[in-house]
Amino acid sequence: MSEDYLEDIPVLEDNEEQDGRLYEHFRIEVDTGQIPLRVDKFMFEKLQHSSRNRIQKAADAGFVHVNDRPVKCNYKVRPGDVITLMLDRPHYDTTIEPEEIPLDILYEDAELMVVNKPAGMVVHPGCGNFSGTLVNAVAWHLRNNPDYDPNDPQVGLVHRIDKDTSGLLVVAKTPDAKSALGVQFFNKTTHRSYDALVWGNFAEDEGRIEGNIGRDPKDRLRMEVFPPDSGIGKTAVTHYRVIERFGYVSLVECILETGRTHQIRAHMRHIGHPLFSDERYGGSEILRGERTSSYRQFIRNCFGLCPRQALHARTLGFVHPKTGQQMDFTTPLADDMRMLLEKWRNFAPTSHVHQNFRNI
Repeated sequence: MSEDYLEDIPVLEDNEEQDGRLYEHFRIEVDTGQIPLRVDKFMFEKLQHSSRNRIQKAADAGFVHVNDRPVKCNYKVRPGDVITLMLDRPHYDTTIEPEEIPLDILYEDAELMVVNKPAGMVVHPGCGNFSGTLVNAVAWHLRNNPDYDPNDPQVGLVHRIDKDTSGLLVVAKTPDAKSALGVQFFNKTTHRSYDALVWGNFAEDEGRIEGNIGRDPKDRLRMEVFPPDSGIGKTAVTHYRVIERFGYVSLVECILETGRTHQIRAHMRHIGHPLFSDERYGGSEILRGERTSSYRQFIRNCFGLCPRQALHARTLGFVHPKTGQQMDFTTPLADDMRMLLEKWRNFAPTSHVHQNFRNI
């Protein structure tokens, strides 16, 4: 087999929907002369472009089946066993085709480009979103660059943000640039801050959230926070500062120390402050405020104005991979979040801006 079926398993992209069905991606019958062997090692030998770690994650997620039943990675295969890889997405062609889609490019040179992604745009093709993504748009923008192959994993997106999060992303045009930037992200030397409107008021002006991020066992489309010493999930740390208070909601700046899937959304929910209008993490309900019909209508109007999690990747900083120069970028709030904040300011005119942190 030449295709890496297990890339990013078992994590689903934020834009993927799960319908409960499993789709066969790989099938093999064990030879009659096969000696007992762990199924993860057996599959590793058959799936040439997948790592054993990914296969183990797939087994832990219930995607590795033997004779139509899910097994763990320590299952010993036997002659005649039928082994299948059953994923929660149908098989699709992963070839990235250039598409003429407008891009908001803040900076570009021979090594990289910094893009301001709009909310609603998927960053990378996934189940149900095979086109119209940011990487399709980048492929079109760089279609005349003979050194840029959008299907080469050594170039392209260095990091990702969710479909319904707006803001900054860096794209590497060369393998050296992607490698150097990747090291910075891994070593946590980049700077990334997000603006988030969250439910509730804070007793403090700033804080730190530490808790491992892992897949919610009850909902695979959502991440859960686990104790740092639990051994579950990956270490995650988020720092936050209150920028503006509206009584029932607060605007906070979140600075990432790590970059896990849905980190801010999961961490803020964990401390009782889900992101405003974040349906997946409980923020699309009225969690604070008055019981009047006029207030309920006000919140419904707010949800209609910004029908996605109120999260914006506002700043991005890194060292240029070739020149060694510090590069810092800032992008204003997306229009829907900007209008949402104005609506709250008009509703709560006594809101307080924390001038010692930042003017907005």
